[in-house]
Amino acid sequence: PGILYRDLGAVIHKTATASGCSVNRTYCGHGIGSLFHTAPNIPHYNKNKAKGIMKPGHVFTVEPMINLGVQADKTWHDNWTAVTSDGKRSAQFEHTVLVTQSGCEILTARKDEPVMSWNEDLVCRA
Repeated sequence: PGILYRDLGAVIHKTATASGCSVNRTYCGHGIGSLFHTAPNIPHYNKNKAKGIMKPGHVFTVEPMINLGVQADKTWHDNWTAVTSDGKRSAQFEHTVLVTQSGCEILTARKDEPVMSWNEDLVCRA
C-alpha cells in the first residue's frame, strides 16, 4: 500500500532493459473489480502517466510483454495475435495482485510454484 501504480512500470522496465530486452507499450495491466478490465491502467514501462496509489483491497493485473528486439508491435489480420514489429521473440505473462494491509498477495500464484530461472542446459534448439 502507498505505492504509485506508475512505479510498477519503472521497475519492470529497468529489469527488462538490464537484460537487453524492451517492454511493449501497447498493452498494460488493469484493475479487476465489478468489471473485468477496469481502472487503473498499469503500464509496464518507465515514465508512464498511470494515476493512482495502491490501497488495501485493490486488485489489479501485471502482464508485461517483454521483447528481445524493439518494443513496437503489430496485430495480425485475425485482430487478436500480437507480434513484435521486428519479428523477434517476445514473452508475456500475467498475475493478479491483491494489495493487503502489509504488502500484496499474488492471487494467481500456484502453491509451491518455483521461482523462474534460466538454465542454458535445458534449452533445446534443433
